[in-house]
Amino acid sequence: MRLTAMYVGAVLGPGVLVLPALAADAAGPASVLAWAALLALSVPIAVSFARLGERHRGGVVGFVRIAYGRPAARPVAWWFYLVGVPFGVLGGALVGGRYIAYGLGGGDPVLIGVVLLAAAFVANYAGVRVSAGAQVLLVGLLAALLAVAVACGVPHVSRADFEPFAPHGWLSVGHAAVVLFFAFSGWEAASTLADEFGDVRRATRRTLAVVTVLYLGLAVTTAGTTSDVPLADLLERAFGPSARPVTAVAATLLTFGAINTYLAGGARLGGRHGLTGLLVLCALLTAVTLRLHVELDALMRVASTALAAVTAAGLAAAVKLLRSRTAAFALGCTALVLAFSGVLLAVPVVIGAAALVSARISARVGARVSARGGSAAPAGRSSS
Repeated sequence: MRLTAMYVGAVLGPGVLVLPALAADAAGPASVLAWAALLALSVPIAVSFARLGERHRGGVVGFVRIAYGRPAARPVAWWFYLVGVPFGVLGGALVGGRYIAYGLGGGDPVLIGVVLLAAAFVANYAGVRVSAGAQVLLVGLLAALLAVAVACGVPHVSRADFEPFAPHGWLSVGHAAVVLFFAFSGWEAASTLADEFGDVRRATRRTLAVVTVLYLGLAVTTAGTTSDVPLADLLERAFGPSARPVTAVAATLLTFGAINTYLAGGARLGGRHGLTGLLVLCALLTAVTLRLHVELDALMRVASTALAAVTAAGLAAAVKLLRSRTAAFALGCTALVLAFSGVLLAVPVVIGAAALVSARISARVGARVSARGGSAAPAGRSSS
């Protein structure tokens, strides 16, 4: 059960606090179809990564390196480090800021979010990590909140909440799926847990069951919402104004825990100065976001597109390493989600191209250095 809790924690996060509202803005009540489609897609994705984790090590970047070589793995690392983490943690922090401000009855959500993000960096520099036990506790808290919110919200769901069902057309379901992908971008976690725990496949099945119930319930109960804090509204409907402080505390713990974990993982991927690099990237992104008044929806969509590209790369590795039709099917569906990203697809394309060029330049420089070293050795021996 501990492994299941850790796996659920890799999938659930602060994104679920606001993604129902963003998806509803994109597709109206028809966003429930995007939730259902992504849940169905989660099955082959989760199975593929679980099987990869049983046979190979190194996470998604390691899988791509084994399957296609070191140069091909560099774009995957860049997508996660340069885009997925900075946009994801800033978006998550702003989500937490919204809920905390709501729970406290006032305050600047953006300022609160920036403070949360800064606190997570301080904690990482100090070497503070969220322990496995604390992570399990936070996951249990989030799951309990979602379950209570869904149970209390279901009796209030009416037919009117689903009319009109697709106000922005049927293609809007695909656009909703893009932003929702952020809530499904944790299935590759099984690949890193396989080295430490036993039956990853059983934990995968349990996680799929838990996430399916919670996500579909949340999608149905928030189908007609126009609120920026849908989960808080559901809890307040159940418990009245007394639910606000609970919401603020829960949002703080969940957001900080998720951001702290993302930064720790990104810092390891970035190498010796990985955390400092992330600090610079997040500071620049925050400044641009505040200066240009970038919407939360845009931040989440960019992060989702980058994480979808990472998932697609991992599935492509699974196709080659496992010779799996399941992985091939999941890869095709993930590519379809990426296609609905529209112009945002340029982000992973440009970053990936830059990474490949960088890998080629590094290889050439390394070859020249090796050649010079090789030619210098004989000269040294002859002069002696």
